[in-house]
Formats: sequence, C-alpha cells, structure tokens
Amino acid sequence: MKRAIQGFFLGFIVFTFSLAVVGGFLFIVTGGDIVNMARTAYISLSLAGRQGELDTPFGTNEEVTRFEIPLGTSTIAISEALVSANLITDAELFVDYARVQGFDRRFEAGVYFLNQTQTIPEIALILTDSSKSFIPFRTLEGSRIEEVANLIDGNNLFSFTGDEFLALVNGGTPIPAEFAEWAGIPAGVSLEGFMFPDTYQLPPSITAEELRDTLLETFRERVGDRLRDDAALDGYTIRDMVSLASIIEREAVHADEHPLISSVYRNRLDIDMLLQADPTVQYGIQGLRGSWWPRITRADYRGIDSPYNTYLYNGLPPGPIASPSLSAIRAAIYPAESSYFYFRAKCDRSNYHNFAATYDEHQQNGC
Repeated sequence: MKRAIQGFFLGFIVFTFSLAVVGGFLFIVTGGDIVNMARTAYISLSLAGRQGELDTPFGTNEEVTRFEIPLGTSTIAISEALVSANLITDAELFVDYARVQGFDRRFEAGVYFLNQTQTIPEIALILTDSSKSFIPFRTLEGSRIEEVANLIDGNNLFSFTGDEFLALVNGGTPIPAEFAEWAGIPAGVSLEGFMFPDTYQLPPSITAEELRDTLLETFRERVGDRLRDDAALDGYTIRDMVSLASIIEREAVHADEHPLISSVYRNRLDIDMLLQADPTVQYGIQGLRGSWWPRITRADYRGIDSPYNTYLYNGLPPGPIASPSLSAIRAAIYPAESSYFYFRAKCDRSNYHNFAATYDEHQQNGC
C-alpha cells in the first residue's frame, strides 16, 4: 500500500512537471497567449470545411475597383469595406482566413486595385504589399487635352476627375516655370500639345498636379534639348514646332508620311502662304458638334472664325491643337526636302497622300 501511494505521488509529480514543461513551451511559442492559439487552431479546423467558399470569387466582373486601406485600419474594418465594395461576400470568413494565415498582422496601408474575380486568399495576399499597385494609363497621339481628361474619367482608379486635371492644363493656371521657359510657353496659355502620348504606370496616390507634371517631364525627356536647339536654329521655339507637329499628327495616318507632310507646311511658311490645314478648323469648332474632331464642310473653311483656323489666319495657329508623337515633332523640325505645296488623300483608300508642287497638279490628284 505504501509503495502504491509513493508510485502515485511520483507519477503525479512527473505529470505535473511534464504539464509545466509543455505549458512553458506553449507559453513561449504563443507569446503568452495560449487561449489565442487554441482559438486560431479551432478556426483553422473550421476553415478546412469551407475551402470551396474560399476558392469562390464574388463574381465575374473584371472591372478594377480602387480599394484603400487607411493607416491603422483593423482587419475587421478591412473585411467590412471589402463587402461594401462588392469584392467579397463574407466578412467573417475573410477575418478568419486572415487570422489563420497570419495576414492580419501583415496588411499594409495603401491603395490597391481589386476585382470581383479574385478569391479571398488572393485578395488577402494582395493587401500585404501596396508597392505592387499602379495605375495603367495610355495617352494617345493626336489627342486634345479634353480627350486626356475623358480618359481620366473613364478610369476609376484615379482619385481626381478629368475636370480637376483640365483646370491645371487648360490655361490661366501657373505651370512649372522651368518647363515653361524650356518650351517657350507664354504665361497663362494652355498646355495643349505637351501631354506626351505614351503608356504610363502611375502610383495610385498620384494627384492631378502630379499627373500633369509627369506628362510634362516625359515630354522633356523624350524630346530633349537637341530637338529644341535645332528648332531654334530655324527661328522657332519648341512650342512652335509642337504646333506644327500637332497638325501633321492629325493629317497623317501613316507615320512614314510625317516628314513629307511637314515639308508642305514648312514650304508654305517660308513664303507666307496660308497653311489651310483642316484639323485647325476642327479644333476651332471646340466640340460644339458632339465630337472633338467633327467632319467639316467647305463652308467651315470661311465660316469658323477662330484664330486657329489656318484658312483664315496666316502662319502657325496660336498654339498646338493636340499632343503629337515624337515622330511628328521630329518631322516638324526636320522636314523632308521637297518642292511640294499641296497634298490630298489618295483615291485607293490606303490613307496615304498624293503630293503636288502646283495647284493644277493638286487638282489632277482629285478622285
């Protein structure tokens, strides 16, 4: 009997010691929060039966949604915001998954771009690294600044509107002084022509002013000082040449015609002859016919009384009428050598042109 009691106490001591060791180990591993570890283990078991829900996205709409996590936002608040944005269906399931996977300690404040086709695991992973978020943005050759503004409004990833952007580029607003001096832009005029057409990857936090400056900086980098200095040798500012290039851009469908079309206009400028460029008439209509580039009639050549109308006013228009490509800018500064003063579209619908030195030849090129 005595031995039995001693064995019992010895076993109890070993059991207690083992329990203490295990408890100490768990205390260290869990950082003192054994209850939280147990709860996480329970949630993990419950998630095993909900894998189908985790792998099922909210919907099939691939339209991107701008989703922002302010600094200090809790996982619960994030999950509720995701539900409100129609990106997930179950806030509690998102919280449980984030907790089990440790994402709830890794969510990062910032702006993200999500869509309904992404699952909860995919969204949770994305929300841990805001540095991978960017706004894709493409400005097109031959576009007016109003068309750039329309692109902004058609892209729901920006935090500002097209009108807010226009207010910064449409004249009357101070622009970076260094760029204005470099490009020969007078105070108070529009930045038409300088929204360099390119494909951009923009930070999600970008402002309207920062977008303007990005487009201007890209223009200066791509055009460079050499083209500006060579334009000056002929007595032109880079803004003058952008004005001409914008006409060339709107006239040509094929870039390989840029230098030859430029030669026609440069030849006309040399003898003080009207440029008579149809795109300048379109620009003068200012979108009043439901399009920024409407079809025009012969009556419009004289009927559109705008300083941009090169059928009425000599020389270059007051400023650019669109954003030209680098090819068109180079062609304006380095025109082909020719004796041509006229051009018109070929009759074969190729969108190429016939060129002529005399008006009689020009008439003969008609369809």
